[in-house]
Amino acid sequence: MKVNVISRSTDEYTKERSQDLQRVFRNFDPSIRTQEKAVEYVRACNAAKLEKIFARPFVGAMDGHIDSISCMAKNPNHLTRIFSGSMDGDIRLWDIASRRTVCQFPGHQGAVQGLAVSTDGRVLVSCGTDSTVRLWGVPVSTLLEEDVSSDKSAVPLETYVWKNAFRAVDHQWNFDRFATGGAGVDIWNHNRSAPEQSFEWGTDTVVSIKFNPGQPDILATSASDRSIAIYDLRMGKPAAKFIMRTRTNSISWNPMEPINFTAANEDSNCYSFDSRKLNEAKCVHKDHVSAVMDIDYSPTGREFVTGSYDRTVRIFQYNGGHSREIYHTKRMQRLWKAKASEQLGVLLPREQKKHEYNEAVKNRYKHLPEVKRIVRHRHLPKPVYKAAATLREMTESRRKKHEKRKAHSTPGSIIEEPLRKRKIIKVE
Repeated sequence: MKVNVISRSTDEYTKERSQDLQRVFRNFDPSIRTQEKAVEYVRACNAAKLEKIFARPFVGAMDGHIDSISCMAKNPNHLTRIFSGSMDGDIRLWDIASRRTVCQFPGHQGAVQGLAVSTDGRVLVSCGTDSTVRLWGVPVSTLLEEDVSSDKSAVPLETYVWKNAFRAVDHQWNFDRFATGGAGVDIWNHNRSAPEQSFEWGTDTVVSIKFNPGQPDILATSASDRSIAIYDLRMGKPAAKFIMRTRTNSISWNPMEPINFTAANEDSNCYSFDSRKLNEAKCVHKDHVSAVMDIDYSPTGREFVTGSYDRTVRIFQYNGGHSREIYHTKRMQRLWKAKASEQLGVLLPREQKKHEYNEAVKNRYKHLPEVKRIVRHRHLPKPVYKAAATLREMTESRRKKHEKRKAHSTPGSIIEEPLRKRKIIKVE
């Protein structure tokens, strides 16, 4: 008979501190652990349920504006600072950590329609319905100085008066130029009181304008005539233009893939385009039940967030047809977490490993019906739920009507087009 002596080092199981957990050694041989998949499936269901239980997307509300918010901008150099402009002409700089006003920028006599910040974060550009463009110096102060001098007012560095009202503004990356949109597209310089360049393509109002983060001389605009145009400042003339069936309210470039941009449309959808091929959309992002009013990408370029007239905020994958998250409330001047169940603050290594394990288990069993149902479930307000049901019924009715028309028509007389192409009328 052969006898094997079990031996182990005291360093492997002895606690270093009294607060440490007792180390447990397991044998991961699959022949011994016959119920491994069943156990992990139960853990995946529990992890998905715990994610719903601990979902606390609301971070806080920032009160201070008297009138409704018309535009917002973020500071590229300070992640905890955002700017907001209201319909009464008030502009505020907010500190997200303390959720209070750091500085106010008074001066506009009408609604503030656009805000943009320079790449270095030192200059704020604002425009409004009072036909003025104002340049502001952004205060750079420490937290101690902010406690003493909160709610202070700033004086504009420059004020440029023009002949038309403005609807949008954006600052060029790494340069001292910015673009405004209104009756046309005007390119301004910090040191000149008149536009350097002016572009016009049609007679309708430009409602949104965005510079390309990869090619600073390229910008995209959307107008009230349902058109989206791309301009190249080096050529001194428009480069491309296409017209959609409904108006585009806002545009955002993907910061990691600057050749692609996404348009927020009036038909409750968002459309992602490749700037090299504008005759069809790369992806159609659905789920909103009313007009999509604004859109912005995350710094990673993997997700973007949209705000809609149906009073909901949704988060989409850059290549996903449906939203992965929805937030809703009666008052939308609030802060939200990108991941609803994410724990704020510093995590212990043990807590971090537990979260990573739960996420890995959910991803492994996400194709199973029960886990998929729990992960995908979202509570919707009754108006949004009913509007979504009505929209689905209308879409299904149009589909059946098209199939009947095709069945009773001459073969080949009715050409089917995908939704990506159907929404584009003309490319110029």
